[in-house]
Amino acid sequence: MDVTAAADRIRPHIRRTPLWRVSVDGRPLVLKLEHLQLTGSFKLRGAVNTLLLADVPDRVVTASGGNHGLGVAMAAKLLGTQATVYVPVSAPEGKVRRIEAAGAKLIRSGSTYAEAVVAAKSAPGYYVEAYNDPAVIAGQGTVALEIVEDAPDVDVIAVAAGGGGLAAGTALSGVRVAAVEPEGCCCVHNALVAGEPVDSPVDSVAASALGATRVGDVPFGVLRSSDVRSVLVSEAELLSARDRLWEEFRLAVEPAAAVPFAAWLDGRVPGTACVVLCGANTDWTP
Repeated sequence: MDVTAAADRIRPHIRRTPLWRVSVDGRPLVLKLEHLQLTGSFKLRGAVNTLLLADVPDRVVTASGGNHGLGVAMAAKLLGTQATVYVPVSAPEGKVRRIEAAGAKLIRSGSTYAEAVVAAKSAPGYYVEAYNDPAVIAGQGTVALEIVEDAPDVDVIAVAAGGGGLAAGTALSGVRVAAVEPEGCCCVHNALVAGEPVDSPVDSVAASALGATRVGDVPFGVLRSSDVRSVLVSEAELLSARDRLWEEFRLAVEPAAAVPFAAWLDGRVPGTACVVLCGANTDWTP
């Protein structure tokens, strides 16, 4: 998994997102504003890298709770191919609307992400994994590569963990990783405790982005052999962190993106930290 090669490959198609150094309660923090990515999420990076390595197939298909599907839809549009995205019926309207606006054919199937995956894998086209693929992981790892280049003093990167792709890609940077999950939606944590991927329940307001029931074998292999700290936060903590990002910094992110910030606020991410704000795809209401 060559992250440097992935960065060179995807550079013409993605946005290099900025870092912002702030002070919170008198403590310094670096924020990686990845929610400003072209699709409002880091998922575009892995999707573009995957399609380029596959020589841009004529038709691609995937399943998603929202952000990955949007990343694949936009990658297909940028590279001149067609995408079909399967989503569970519970997928948020804000994400569904954006997937269709990017030009993909959208199909609702199943009540969970796992059921949407089964349907998508039976459809024609090149299937793009959400996280269980070396090309995807390398693409997601370019987030951390930018952090290392722009803020060499950072010695720990805190990321939200769903199926493990972003956490694994971050671990490839060689910097310590805090993989943060909601208490009710924590397949990475459960796998690290069990020593192997295990099925896990999904019950969180952040489930549309972090709702994998089982960490992928490929990212788990990376995480198991890396310096990774697993951290869990409550629903109240992550929602409070989301609100604080807006109130203090006018940063509007979706609940999943506030998960690592919640852990940092509570002092569970030690060191000179960078928190990745990974997505902003949600519906905003007054």
